[in-house]
Amino acid sequence: MSDKILTKSLSNIKKFVLKKKNIYKNAKPYPHIVIKNFFTKNFLNKVVKEFPNLSEIESSINYHNKNEVKFANNNKKCFKKNTKKMFKYLNSKNFLNFLQDLSSIKEKLLADTHLNGGGLHEIKRGGVLKIHTDFNKHPFKNLDRRINVLIYLNKNWKNSYGGNLELWNKNMSKCVKKIPPKFNTMVIFSTNDFTNHGHPNPLNCPKKISRKSIATYYFSKGRPPNEITKKIMKNTTMFKERRGKTNDVYVKKELLKNLLRGFKIYQSLKKFEKNFIRTGKSKKKRLN
Repeated sequence: MSDKILTKSLSNIKKFVLKKKNIYKNAKPYPHIVIKNFFTKNFLNKVVKEFPNLSEIESSINYHNKNEVKFANNNKKCFKKNTKKMFKYLNSKNFLNFLQDLSSIKEKLLADTHLNGGGLHEIKRGGVLKIHTDFNKHPFKNLDRRINVLIYLNKNWKNSYGGNLELWNKNMSKCVKKIPPKFNTMVIFSTNDFTNHGHPNPLNCPKKISRKSIATYYFSKGRPPNEITKKIMKNTTMFKERRGKTNDVYVKKELLKNLLRGFKIYQSLKKFEKNFIRTGKSKKKRLN
């Protein structure tokens, strides 16, 4: 399958990884890599043609608040032939092995076939995704989120449109890198409690154009302790204010909950809810 999707230059993907893994590891402000033309132009053109107007699909999620104005859809029933083929490859053993070797992550990487938070993403004129760190645990499995893969599908994208993916340093004092969301650009980066990223300025493209992307996330069972904050926080996207900006993002005040999260009984109750209530597992199923 991969030989019909990947460019000829990636026929020996192990050789490619050997050349790039140190680039990934040593990238600033945190491990990442930008790969252009990873997929064949012919295949990705088919995926672009299949990309729907997410605002017109009932199952799409419409995010519309101070921190994010965008559309997302992870309902596979809405995906067409080549889009399904793309996600099948991104969740395949071959691609997982590629990510494992490239990132040098010791814990075994696992795909999320349910595409929680991932799938198809679309941002229209005026839309934003403020700088943030991602939820660090799987929504209903005891797994740690480790890798993000973003694939941009935007042909003839002009710099004046904006929409760059921005990578910020740990203390939010500086944007270290800006990545234009141009066609056949894949960005892979490690994700933890300090990997600040997003596109914080309103999109300036014409109304008939939108910023389209594919997103997949990868998990492991366990992670290095230095990748998470010592303070026990809610497992959610954490939006960050850029230094020098006032009233840049909305941050929900959860002082009492943050205090409770430090107690084991609260942690046990939340774990029970996550493992059995959110997943719909019944007592009978657990016993079986």
